[in-house]
Amino acid sequence: MAESIVVDHATKTFTLRYHRTFKQMTMARLKRQEVSNTFTAVDDVSFTVEQGESIGLMGLNGSGKSTLLKLINGIMRPDDGRVLTRGRIAGLIATGAGFHPQLTGRDNIFLNAAILGMSEAETKRKFDEIVEFADVGKFLDTEVGHYSSGMYSRLGFSVAIHVDSDIFLADEVLAVGDKPFKKKCLQRMQEVRDSGRTLVYVSHAAGSVRKMCDRVIVLEHGKLGFDGDVDAGIKYVKYDGETEDALEQEDDDLGADI
Repeated sequence: MAESIVVDHATKTFTLRYHRTFKQMTMARLKRQEVSNTFTAVDDVSFTVEQGESIGLMGLNGSGKSTLLKLINGIMRPDDGRVLTRGRIAGLIATGAGFHPQLTGRDNIFLNAAILGMSEAETKRKFDEIVEFADVGKFLDTEVGHYSSGMYSRLGFSVAIHVDSDIFLADEVLAVGDKPFKKKCLQRMQEVRDSGRTLVYVSHAAGSVRKMCDRVIVLEHGKLGFDGDVDAGIKYVKYDGETEDALEQEDDDLGADI
């Protein structure tokens, strides 16, 4: 089977600046205060994903999941190591990413689709399906700057899921929106998985990861902490102050019709 994603000793470091203006930085230096600091979001991570695998990417907040997804998507480049992918990549890695707030939902469908590699003809052919799935109703011709976060999520996910891709990336796409929409998203993602496309699904929800994925990768402070069986990976992740039953309560409701 062909390799779909190869992450080879990938490292990504960021610089945190504590002061915004030159005056603030000068005063901080005079007082011998720290003006910046660096942190490593992804730290020497390596793994390989075969074509058609469904990967659940898990870990506590700040563990580097979103940064790793951006490296896979090509939005960012690793400072060290390499990230290789095969084929077209689509997905929703940030709510409303690629949208222009002063354009209407209609215009942003074409803009976002073009960013994801769809031609104008392809977008026109799928336009009605995208609009029907997004279900933003009369707000289709309203500037998306006036959209709620849920409407952003609906439109962004709808465009992404209709791209003919080889790899589909989903970063907490179910974190925003009502239950009927979340169920619809899970159903479409299951169709993506069953079609033989590679799926990388970032989620804290153990129940949906069990339903969607056949392998779990866990990041801890930017490092690869676990890579293997789904149930073992879920047990490896600890959520402070919450039991697994509490975490999965909504998952059970969402997955009832899948």
